[in-house]
Amino acid sequence: QVQMVESGGGLVQAGGSLRLSCATSGRTFSSYVMGWFRQAPGKEREFVAAISWTGARTSYADSVKGRFTISRDNAKNTVHLQMNSLKPEDTAVYYCAATTRMVVLVRDYDYWGQGTQVTVSS
Repeated sequence: QVQMVESGGGLVQAGGSLRLSCATSGRTFSSYVMGWFRQAPGKEREFVAAISWTGARTSYADSVKGRFTISRDNAKNTVHLQMNSLKPEDTAVYYCAATTRMVVLVRDYDYWGQGTQVTVSS
């Protein structure tokens, strides 16, 4: 079992930045691939980014490439999502998730946090 708590969400103007964090506890953090997903009102939850066990591999949705950066600190059992050049369409609840493979589908992730709201004003 892995417990996760997201933080760092908030209200920001377009073009601004936010850094999301996901603190984990439970089973060995470094055994898991960590991902970030988001869900906007009325839309399905979608993949944002993922990072491999050691951090050597990352994967991003096309919509955030070049703007968002995922990172992890295995010593502190945390994963971060640095979001720059934010756009109103980035507005969503952002979720941290854990799995055992580098995958992008919601159904392939085993553990989820409760989410943190990100609102980008125009």
